[in-house]
Amino acid sequence: MVPDMHSPAATVHPPRFIHDLAWTLLAMALVIAWDALALDRSFAHWFGDATGFALRSDWFLVNIAHEGARRAAWLVVLVLTLCVWKPFGVMRQLPHARRVQLVVGILVSLAVISTLKYFSTTSCPWDLAEFGGVARYVSHWSLGLADGGPGHCFPAGHASTGFAFVAGYFALRRHAPRAARLWLACALVVGLLMGLAQQMRGAHFMSHTLWTGWLCWATGWVCDLVATRLSWRSEGTGDSHWPATPEQASQTVS
Repeated sequence: MVPDMHSPAATVHPPRFIHDLAWTLLAMALVIAWDALALDRSFAHWFGDATGFALRSDWFLVNIAHEGARRAAWLVVLVLTLCVWKPFGVMRQLPHARRVQLVVGILVSLAVISTLKYFSTTSCPWDLAEFGGVARYVSHWSLGLADGGPGHCFPAGHASTGFAFVAGYFALRRHAPRAARLWLACALVVGLLMGLAQQMRGAHFMSHTLWTGWLCWATGWVCDLVATRLSWRSEGTGDSHWPATPEQASQTVS
């Protein structure tokens, strides 16, 4: 029997575990390379010097790129949460469980970044002596080593309000692959722009933004793996992102 191309089963595009793992490791390697090349401070000097950062109190960067963007992001989260029960637009293409995954993935990503930030001893560029502050530069890899500043600046919390939406890509891609790619592109661009705005103000190094993007991608992927495994157990659906077990493979064949 030829499947109906408009049926849910026909529109599912199962992602490959190895494919995602490769992209995740490649992205990690690129961010590590940025760290290894020690590009943070030289890039920060594009916007700041010993007197500080001229754009730290810039009206647009503070009120629009920072506060306005953050409020807009939370408004979108609220709308997406309501879409779990009353979907519209592309959200109608998702099963209820995937709509839940989308929202939970965003919130978990934000929680991961906030938690790491809370325990971080890394201070912001504007707190460093070379930019008019009092702290000394200490790599964020020097875990537990205080730099003499207030800390709590790694990873980039503001950029996470954009990058956290990467979780939506994983929830969408099986049922709306074109929308998923557009969603991913928007989340990455918005996250980078938010991170750049904070970089210009002296609030973060670029590595803070890059690691935030990677952490949000990894968190969204892990949420997808967990959600898909749960769907196997509860419904026996055949879109698993984990390597299939022999039992699952036999169920799919049957």
